[in-house]
Amino acid sequence: MPIPTPSVELIRTQIAERQTTATAVAEQHFAAIAADDATALPLHAYLTLSRERALQQAARIDALADRGDPLPPLAGLPVGIKDVLSTAGIRTTCASRVLENYVPAYDATAVARLEAAGAVILGKLNCDEFAMGSTTENSAYGVTRNPRDRSRVPGGSSGGSGAAVGGGLCVAALGTDTGGSIRQPAAFCGVVGLLPTYGRVSRFGLAAFASSLDHVGPLAHSAKDCAYLLQAMAGHDPLDATSALAPVGNYVGGLGASIRGLKIGVPREVFGAGLDAEVEARTRESIAALRGAGCEIVDISLPNHDAAIAVYYVIATAEASSNLARYDGVRYGRRAPAASLANMYRQTRDQGFGAEVKRRILLGTYVLSAGYYDAYYRKAQQVRALVAGDYQRAFGGVDLIATPTTPTPAFKLGEKADPLELYMADAFTVPASLAGIPAISVPCGAAHGLPVGLQLIAPAFEEERLLRAAHHLELLRLA
Repeated sequence: MPIPTPSVELIRTQIAERQTTATAVAEQHFAAIAADDATALPLHAYLTLSRERALQQAARIDALADRGDPLPPLAGLPVGIKDVLSTAGIRTTCASRVLENYVPAYDATAVARLEAAGAVILGKLNCDEFAMGSTTENSAYGVTRNPRDRSRVPGGSSGGSGAAVGGGLCVAALGTDTGGSIRQPAAFCGVVGLLPTYGRVSRFGLAAFASSLDHVGPLAHSAKDCAYLLQAMAGHDPLDATSALAPVGNYVGGLGASIRGLKIGVPREVFGAGLDAEVEARTRESIAALRGAGCEIVDISLPNHDAAIAVYYVIATAEASSNLARYDGVRYGRRAPAASLANMYRQTRDQGFGAEVKRRILLGTYVLSAGYYDAYYRKAQQVRALVAGDYQRAFGGVDLIATPTTPTPAFKLGEKADPLELYMADAFTVPASLAGIPAISVPCGAAHGLPVGLQLIAPAFEEERLLRAAHHLELLRLA
């Protein structure tokens, strides 16, 4: 009989029944991380471990269990945190030299809420520098490898999160998604990744890349585990001005409701040039399985789909150029010695930022500059509204939209040196990000022996519906 995959419910039940302890579960994961680090090709998912904090939290959970008290929903759950989210007393680098020794004094709201729900924070996970990339090759501290094939990328920018979950180095992880950075690594590493609606999970304590696009969300082995993590994190936060006031759904309790009668739209624009034939086949098989479960499959069009990548890389770089101006060597982070203030700014940023971050700052500064603002940035915002309008019209006739998560499975480390080619890897994930609506990537088989993800997209704040469909798709695959 196969050993069950660790899950939120399994770990909490085993601790409550004293089959194990939260301390033992944490120690098992620290041992797994150490063993992986000792291999010839380590995943290199973690940048910093928080052993003392983890064991203190585990001891609190064990004390509750010893007394027979009710356990919190995420009791003992070993979680990794993408290293762009603040953690009090734990180094937070954003995978950049400019923040190499930065230790925050506070926790991000999402981190604090997970810990309050009983999660055990194992450490900080590698990522592309300031979340800018699709492969986790842009980290200043070395690449992360794919647990399914260590010669391949885990995706990005939350590659450490995807690799850690997929490689058994935590049971769930927090990532961030600006244009696909949760969903794409989830697809590449064979796990589930959820992009919540913009504003559904607080961004307080997140080092901003593109403020109108950044989302915090979970990666886990199942839609149910993602539902548990979202349940713990979701809700208004007065510390985040963009945090939504919309009521929080019953994400876990709603998983069992039927999906029969759901209308699922399939946009014709995604099935064309650039889509791997095996990825297309797995996607269509999953859509057929949903039809067999009683869903109605509807052909739809998203006319502005192909413009999304260009729009994204104007808006995201413009916002990045503004957000990263704060790393000037004056307030915190790296400071390069120099003879003048201007040279100190210049040298600090030159030494502290990597090539991809510099590229995006330059692009963003250019599109915001006098003479180009109207031609690029304003126009991009107008087309962004068209992309969002496409989804709004589509959801007038369907409940969910299904697409591949990525055009191809994970590619080799170092294979894609052309930035434009890398940017196109996000072609199916970026549109939902621009629209600010929720989406999830669910494993749907393999292409060329590597994991493939199906992406489901829902209207704003319909995470309950989205998770229910993803959960049923998982059950169909197990049947």
